[in-house]
Amino acid sequence: MSTERKSVSEEEIGESILRLVTERGEGKTVCPSEVARHLGGPHPDAWSPLMQPVRRMAVRLTKEGRIAILRKGKPVADPDNFRGIYRLGMPVPAAGEA
Repeated sequence: MSTERKSVSEEEIGESILRLVTERGEGKTVCPSEVARHLGGPHPDAWSPLMQPVRRMAVRLTKEGRIAILRKGKPVADPDNFRGIYRLGMPVPAAGEA
């Protein structure tokens, strides 16, 4: 078995986040580790190093309004400054936009 790590580009991470969130659909969320496993495979040595790049891309996509980062079911106030367990979902419409 090879321990060589497959290099994953930012573009691949972004595409995977968007695809998984879209497939899951409105009102449902994706765990960031699902994105990492999707890209790196089932072994923790392969997907674990992708967790920070997934988070960075999630922040970028949230700032672009393409996804939402959620904590305890609510969008984070500041995508640059949140802690703890989070999920990824479809963008949440601003009040009055629905």
